[in-house]
Amino acid sequence: MGNMPITNDKGSSFLSSKEIGSINAWISEMKKYPLLIPTKKRKLAQRTLELPYKLIGNGLNRIVYDLDNGYVLKIAFSEIGLISNGQEFSLYHSAHPDIKQYLCPVKERGQGWIVMKKMERKAPINLENLQKLSTLTMKFLLRGIIPVDLRLANIALSHDNEMVVIDYGLFIKALHGKSDQSNDDVHSAK
Repeated sequence: MGNMPITNDKGSSFLSSKEIGSINAWISEMKKYPLLIPTKKRKLAQRTLELPYKLIGNGLNRIVYDLDNGYVLKIAFSEIGLISNGQEFSLYHSAHPDIKQYLCPVKERGQGWIVMKKMERKAPINLENLQKLSTLTMKFLLRGIIPVDLRLANIALSHDNEMVVIDYGLFIKALHGKSDQSNDDVHSAK
């Protein structure tokens, strides 16, 4: 499969066809309960999915499993979760190199799920990281991306202590942003 990301449910480098079928069944089931509170919906998702992986996290819209191979599986359990998965996949694969380096890599996408690189080093709350977060916010804004929900809880640190956003499903790409211009173009536009 090489470096090309998968964008459908026909095959996966990470998931078996049985696991994809389980996720598809969950997504169909999920749509029957649009008003169920998130904690109950998450529990229902876990019971329905019955995946063999360790659950390592969840938010209000997605659950995250450790694939135990350096990657995580994010599965939606709400409509916003579906949108967030699509947004992370799209943004990562269309991002300008200036900001792509700050986005956790998304390797595959299917109906209701994405596979993303696992980042384990959380960014501690300290003055240095808060300053880095402010600088990172400006980098996204200069590239025409509104980093909604960019906070230290959604950041991990790379091996060389660079910030990497691990949850950017709520980021908004401006329609006429500067996302595909060079640095010089952005600075000269001031």
